[in-house]
Amino acid sequence: MKTALICLVVGAVIGCTIACFYCNNDGTHITNRWDKVFTQNENVINHKVKFKNRYGITLVGDLYMPKNINKKEKSPAIAVAGPFGAVKEQSSGLYAQEMAQRGFVTLAFDPSFTGESGGNVRNVASPDINTEDFSAAVDYLSTLPYVDENKIGIIGICGWGGMAINAAAMDTRIKATVASTMYDMTRVIANGYFDADDNADIRFATKNALNKQRTTDYKTGKYALAGGVVDPLPNDAPQFVKDYYAYYKTPRGYHKRSLNSNNGWNKTSALSFINMPILQRSDEIRSAVLVIHGENAHSRYFGEDAFAKLRGANKELMIIPGATHVDLYDNMEKIPFDKIEQFFDKNMQ
Repeated sequence: MKTALICLVVGAVIGCTIACFYCNNDGTHITNRWDKVFTQNENVINHKVKFKNRYGITLVGDLYMPKNINKKEKSPAIAVAGPFGAVKEQSSGLYAQEMAQRGFVTLAFDPSFTGESGGNVRNVASPDINTEDFSAAVDYLSTLPYVDENKIGIIGICGWGGMAINAAAMDTRIKATVASTMYDMTRVIANGYFDADDNADIRFATKNALNKQRTTDYKTGKYALAGGVVDPLPNDAPQFVKDYYAYYKTPRGYHKRSLNSNNGWNKTSALSFINMPILQRSDEIRSAVLVIHGENAHSRYFGEDAFAKLRGANKELMIIPGATHVDLYDNMEKIPFDKIEQFFDKNMQ
């Protein structure tokens, strides 16, 4: 039962790219043409950038800024990542472009081991390294001469919403954090949805199966993949899986490098998430945090529980009426960009 749940979580919630083709010595492969799933905004300029995290992995991002930006002045900046298993050409790029339209310098990036970023073996997630990726983005933004290093915030979407809050608990340079339609991936992988499998025996069986898979992977020299969003879609699939399919598997959101759109993470990525829960120090965050969730999102409890742990008058919870989890990926009528802009303006002074 638990193994099946892990397959659902790792396969339906997160996924992975097909093997990447490397053309650079740092393990990155950069596409210079516009290949986003959203329309390019003519009032925003965009170009690819590279930066390294403290593990030496080279990350690739899209830097967005207003076309009329005055580079002689210092601007506030925002780093954006997510959803978990997506690439910067999907939701994070949409958020970044919209916030650039509103006057911010923004950076949508591919986390380690995914998309155009470096890191080998491919298709691996890590609660530690992926939290570090946010801080590496802050490192990069703080070096830009037209960015105010004292006015840097982050946005995490879906599973990267949890990573964003985790980063804010560690990195005091982050002045404001938005977690949109968030998952706590360590919680859902360890405990199942709504903590229904929060049981040591179930976790042991899962770890036992995954460690057998490690042995097989090592012997064969290949990493078994968990599978991305299920395709074809079963008629009896839960509504949230149908929602994921409608985004990742259709022209609306499909991308050839997207983890969720294709063949899935390495199965054994789940091991570290079971054993290393994030958000342990989130109650110590002193900077501002805005948690946004859809009223009808299956994942709403992650956001509400994360918010309940936060302390201080600068923490906010916003529930979007009628919205589902995936609505906050790309539905411009549901994503509260006005509120997000006001939140950053207020808290990065």
